[in-house]
Amino acid sequence: MPPFADTLLADAPLADMLVDEVMRRWPATIPVFIRHRLRCVGCPIALFHTVAEACTEHDVRLLVFLADIETAIGDKGAASAAGEGRSRR
Repeated sequence: MPPFADTLLADAPLADMLVDEVMRRWPATIPVFIRHRLRCVGCPIALFHTVAEACTEHDVRLLVFLADIETAIGDKGAASAAGEGRSRR
């Protein structure tokens, strides 16, 4: 099996979300992108690439990355999601 074959096996809705959408919805995931050396923060392609596509482009193991993303969402994502409806001044 090729080293990044897990990108073909992942069956997670998070993998199909756009990178920009993930970072905006759960800001706690931004350090995960940086830690995995995904240069997606501030990249205009983040508006078009799914998480799975970004992992493929950067040779990052998708299942490992998704586990870290889900941990970040679980740790701090609930607080971020709770604040989504608030207006920003």
